[in-house]
Amino acid sequence: MADLQLRFHHDMLVLSTPVAPQLERIGIDSARDNKLTLLLEPEVMGEIYALESAAGAQCVVADTAFMTPARLAHAGMKGSADKLADSALRVATEHTPQHVLVEIGPCGLPLDASSKASLNENRDQYARAAATFAPFESLFDAFFLNGFTSCSDLKCALMGMRKVTDKPILASVDVVPAGEGAAAGALHGAAVTDASAPAADAAVATASTAPVYTLGGKGRETFAQAVAVMAEYGAQVAGFQAAVAPDEAAKLAEQAASASFLPVLAQLVVADVNPEQAAPTPENPYFEPDAMIESADVLRAAGAQFLRATGNATPSYTGALVAATVGDSVLRAPSAAAAQGGSVSADPDELAALLRARVSQALDGGR
Repeated sequence: MADLQLRFHHDMLVLSTPVAPQLERIGIDSARDNKLTLLLEPEVMGEIYALESAAGAQCVVADTAFMTPARLAHAGMKGSADKLADSALRVATEHTPQHVLVEIGPCGLPLDASSKASLNENRDQYARAAATFAPFESLFDAFFLNGFTSCSDLKCALMGMRKVTDKPILASVDVVPAGEGAAAGALHGAAVTDASAPAADAAVATASTAPVYTLGGKGRETFAQAVAVMAEYGAQVAGFQAAVAPDEAAKLAEQAASASFLPVLAQLVVADVNPEQAAPTPENPYFEPDAMIESADVLRAAGAQFLRATGNATPSYTGALVAATVGDSVLRAPSAAAAQGGSVSADPDELAALLRARVSQALDGGR
């Protein structure tokens, strides 16, 4: 399996679409039965990954978002972590993709950012999830923290995972335009929950003229602040997931690219696959796979390297993104953040050592 880190800032790469909507289409309740499907009928998952591989996805995302101990316990599968990890990776690698990503979603536990006990409990969830995959490290390239809507939770996830793994981590937050989540006026002066003040201030200052997007529509934390957390606490790719038109997605990609030296991941939400729709609408801009082609072009121009169709996307959307970018290199100017902070090492080992030192320092400060 090729080293994903060697492709950072070089090749355009497409991630496979989420498994859950495809399970729903064949009558499987993904929220309730995806874990049992992995254990008892892995060939069902295999068929889905076969379609994604045929569509050309360079990065297959394993169906493992539920692997934190709290979520497994809630599903009544606390003792099945190792079996689920093994099955998910065996199925994901069956068709020899170029790269495999292990997805980890929010653990779902309550989090009090002012409580050391709460922070430690949440960090431990992600550390234990990452440790579950230690025996299978040869089967995947990177972890994928996805679906986060809180800087506090994202920081806990990054710090917890960096305690137990040196694997690359792609991180992504769900964002909405500020006006959809809360009054935009309250966002510009919002306090940074967990990012270090200098890094967060630099990110916000860099993006001061960019549109303001909030995390999960909750109205206080911005996308710029989330990117600052990613850069500070060990992510090696900064990403977002948004249900926005291509031009707005491009602005988000530009914001991420200007705020850090990290490669950028853009996930576009497909609201509905509608063959009867004649043209893109604000509510459903990606009504057919071909609508993704324009998005790929503008996102590449904005500095994004990793692309993914989510929501109700099908493997055909993956194919459209691959067709629009295959063989292309990333188009990205040196980031403002990197220019302000001096040169950033491109050596993966040096970067990993630097990130480990930062996380250790933060952990020591919290004791």
